[in-house]
Amino acid sequence: MRLVGDIGGTNARFAVVEQGRDSIAHERVLRCADYEDLGAAVEAYLDKEQLKDVEEAAIAVATPVTGDHVSFTNSDWSFSIRQTEARLGLRRLKLVNDFAALALALPVLGNGDLRRVGGGAAVDGKPLAVLGAGTGLGVSGLFPSGSGWIPIEGEGGHTAFSPMTSREVGVLEYLWRRFDHVSTERLASGPGLALIHEALSAMDGAPTDPVSPESVTSEAAQGDARSEEAVEMFCGVLGTAAANLCVTIGARGGVYIGGGVVPALGSRFDRSCFRARFEQMGRFSSYVSSVPTFVITASNPALRGALRAFDAA
Repeated sequence: MRLVGDIGGTNARFAVVEQGRDSIAHERVLRCADYEDLGAAVEAYLDKEQLKDVEEAAIAVATPVTGDHVSFTNSDWSFSIRQTEARLGLRRLKLVNDFAALALALPVLGNGDLRRVGGGAAVDGKPLAVLGAGTGLGVSGLFPSGSGWIPIEGEGGHTAFSPMTSREVGVLEYLWRRFDHVSTERLASGPGLALIHEALSAMDGAPTDPVSPESVTSEAAQGDARSEEAVEMFCGVLGTAAANLCVTIGARGGVYIGGGVVPALGSRFDRSCFRARFEQMGRFSSYVSSVPTFVITASNPALRGALRAFDAA
C-alpha cells in the first residue's frame, strides 16, 4: 500500500492507494498546527484510518525540497526525510514540491475537473503552466519529454511583484515600509488579500485593523467597496503573474489556476479583470491571448500528482 499526501501551510491531506491501482482512498484532512511535524501527522492519519502495511509514501510539500532537511516556508514544520522514513518504517519516502505535484496531475484532469476562463486554444505537445493562491503562491510548469512529462520544482511565487496600475504602485510603496522584498506572493495569496485590504485602507486614510481573507471576500460579496477593490486587485495581480509565467516557459498548452482562494471565489473570479490582465502583455498580447486559462475545480488534485510522482524522474 502506498501513502500520498499534500501538505500546505495550513492543512495536511492524506490518502492511500494499493499498488497497481490509480484510485485513491481513505482521504482525510488534518490541521498542520495540531502536529509537530510530518511524521506525527502521518502517524495520526494512519491511526485514525486504522491502516497498516504502508510501504511507500510520496508527499507533496509547500516548500522547496533541496536536500534531506525540509523546512516549511509558511509553517513551523521542520524535519529530516531520512529520519522520518525510518520513523515510519517506510521502504521509500519521496518528497516533491506541492505545485510540481499539481503540475504532474494536469494531464489526468478531465473536463469535469476544470473551468475555462476566457478564450484561447491549447496547443498539443507544448508546456503547461500552473499557479495558485493559498497560504502562499505556488508556481510550476510541466514540460513534455519522450518518456512523458517533466515538472518544474521552482519557487516562482517569490519573484518580485510588478505593479500595473497607480493603485498597485501605492500598495507596493505601503508594503515596502514593512518588507525589504515584496514578492508576488505577498499580494497573490490568502494572506495577501488581507494585506491588499490593509494597504488600500491606509492609502484612503481609513483604519487598518487586521482582517481575514475570508472577511474580505465575504464583505466584497455584500458590496463593500474597499473589499471589492481588494478582491479585484488580487485577481489582477494573479492575472499578470499568470501571463509572466506563460511567456517565461512558453506555456502554449494552457495555464491552470489552483490553490484554495480562486476556486472559493467562484464566478466572481470569472467576472474579474484576471483574463484582461492576463492578455495585457504589450507586444506579446496576441501571444498570451491565444493561450487558454483554466481554474482547477477537482478535489485534492495534488494527491493525484503525488501518486504520479512515484514514477516520475
